[in-house]
Amino acid sequence: MSKSETKEATIRQLYTELNKYCSSADYDKALKAANKIIGLDATEWKAAKCKLACLIQNGKFEEAIKFIERGTSIPDTTFEKAYSEYRLNRAEDAFRTIQAVAPGGGGGADQWAGLAPNLKELLAQILYRLERFDECFELYRNIIKNTHDDYDDERRTNMSAVAANQCIVGSGGKQQSAAATNLPEDTYELTYNAACALAGRREYGEAERKLRTSEKMCRDSLEEDGASEEDIIDEITIIKVQLAYCLQMQGRVKEASALYADALRHKTNDVALTAVVSNNLVVINRDQNVFDSRKKMKVATSEQADQKLTSRQRKTIAFNNCLLAYFASPSECGLLASRLANAHPDLEFQSLLVRVSQLARDKKYREAVELLEAYAQRLPAGRTTELLQVRFAIVQLQLVAGNRKAAIETLESLGEARYQPGVVSALVTLHLGLDNKQAASEILKSAVEWYKRQKSATISDSDLSDMWRQAASFHLRGGEPETAAKSLEELLRTHPNDMKLLAQLVIAYAQFDPKRAQQASKRLPALETLTTVSEIDALEATNWMMIAKAVKRKPNQPAGGGRTTGDQSPGAGTPSAEQQQQAARKQKRKKRKGKLPKNYIIGVLPDPERWLPRYERTGYRKKRDRRVKEIIKGSQGTASGQADQFDMSKAYNQTKNSPATPGSGGVTQLEQNAAAAAATRQLPRKSQHKKKKGKH
Repeated sequence: MSKSETKEATIRQLYTELNKYCSSADYDKALKAANKIIGLDATEWKAAKCKLACLIQNGKFEEAIKFIERGTSIPDTTFEKAYSEYRLNRAEDAFRTIQAVAPGGGGGADQWAGLAPNLKELLAQILYRLERFDECFELYRNIIKNTHDDYDDERRTNMSAVAANQCIVGSGGKQQSAAATNLPEDTYELTYNAACALAGRREYGEAERKLRTSEKMCRDSLEEDGASEEDIIDEITIIKVQLAYCLQMQGRVKEASALYADALRHKTNDVALTAVVSNNLVVINRDQNVFDSRKKMKVATSEQADQKLTSRQRKTIAFNNCLLAYFASPSECGLLASRLANAHPDLEFQSLLVRVSQLARDKKYREAVELLEAYAQRLPAGRTTELLQVRFAIVQLQLVAGNRKAAIETLESLGEARYQPGVVSALVTLHLGLDNKQAASEILKSAVEWYKRQKSATISDSDLSDMWRQAASFHLRGGEPETAAKSLEELLRTHPNDMKLLAQLVIAYAQFDPKRAQQASKRLPALETLTTVSEIDALEATNWMMIAKAVKRKPNQPAGGGRTTGDQSPGAGTPSAEQQQQAARKQKRKKRKGKLPKNYIIGVLPDPERWLPRYERTGYRKKRDRRVKEIIKGSQGTASGQADQFDMSKAYNQTKNSPATPGSGGVTQLEQNAAAAAATRQLPRKSQHKKKKGKH
């Protein structure tokens, strides 16, 4: 047999082994067999393809890319290279790899129309990782429309996940939202994604309902498939964490905390889920339990979690870490705020507020104001909203520092924004705080005049009405009826049927123009129309001003208890002579004196402790329990009354404290003990019989 024949026979034998190892998923041995074939013949592209597949199956993505870049005989390695880059979290490189082989064309899904089906599926995953949700949604819709196999349910699930993320980030048009809502919710994954979409639209109550449905469907489905309890809990934990988020956003923090704690106790392998749970618990803790929050934030900011989280989640966690440093580590707070601004330019103002708050807590108000002023000067002209936020932050710092005049100057420098109702209110309050009523009046006058000249679409009529009401009341109290009348006239244009406003306007006119007051008063309703007979009857029949007995004793009340509505005689509303006599007799009756207790002594003050319980009174002596034997000291047969007399320890202590020397005029210790015992026996005991209750 020639060498070439021997080589071919060896390669055929190796292919047989390679096929066997691949069928049994023994990729290590399959890789060795493929290497042997390539070593014998480098042009064997099937063996090279098998080697590439074995490297990917073993998770050796770097080796797979290097093997492709060295050059192989495989006709097309685009899918393998893009997939390896995707698994290495190099989504941009994977996208460029697929884009290089795309035939081109129009934008959207048409751009990828000529790609192979496996590349389309991979590209959809890459676009999702790149958070290009609009393109991803269109591509999935195209794939579902043109492909029908066993993976249709997975594609629909992925499409619903894309739609949920569109709702969260606020992208996607009405057409895409309608397409997403038309997806059936026949699996727990689809129901879960629909709930996430509702949460993204801030419909947390409905999202909670769908999540509970998804949890039940998940357990039933996995139990039917014969999954273990641990696998079921793994899958349900994701649903419970999302449910906890919805509860947290509804203010049900205790329920959310319990679900988060259960998720951490389960120790799931999903690092992204653990990071989200840890971050949300830090938010719940706020400035409490800082040590535990720092441990959780360390988990949330780990490198493994960073690769799995979306950019929105990473940004939120970074900002929360900065806020936590404000409470836990003031020295680290400034550094983290600078890093946050560099990593996320759209959070520059928020990071600046954290640094300013840190300075304000250290009472460095001037430095804080200078930082905000410098930031305001860098802002472009079009960002008026952010400029207003900076100015208001400066005002707050000035007020905290106690500099009201500087705060007034800052508010008055806002241009036309100073006519906003909230700013006007703040200026009036500050001027009144400085006891400058004239300036407060001028602020209100200028605001009213400005709104007369032009109407602002950004402010509702209710806000303007409130401002004009306050201005009118202020000027009426301040003795400026003409200015108050102008505000009331503006109010009446929007509320022509408000009689209270009209009455106030009449009062204002009466102070400077009686004719106009008289003319305006004609529009007021007649006095007869303000009250009705039914209202008077209700007021007269109401006993809310007196007790029932007083109502019955009322002498002028008729027998019917109010006005009668039928035919009445001229004197129907007045009592008769007989009724007047009865009322006079009742008034003449004297009050019966209260009953005094039997043992009451006239002229003797009653016992001040008579209302106290007996055991709290001074003279109370507890009855001796005969079951407890009295301890007798001394020799056997000594009487109990003489126990203290023969207690030598007491005699020694008392003798030591007050010795009696012969001839000093004192008494001996035995005489003192005897006198004490006699005094104790002779104490008068208060009567223990029960007293009858009564006023003394």
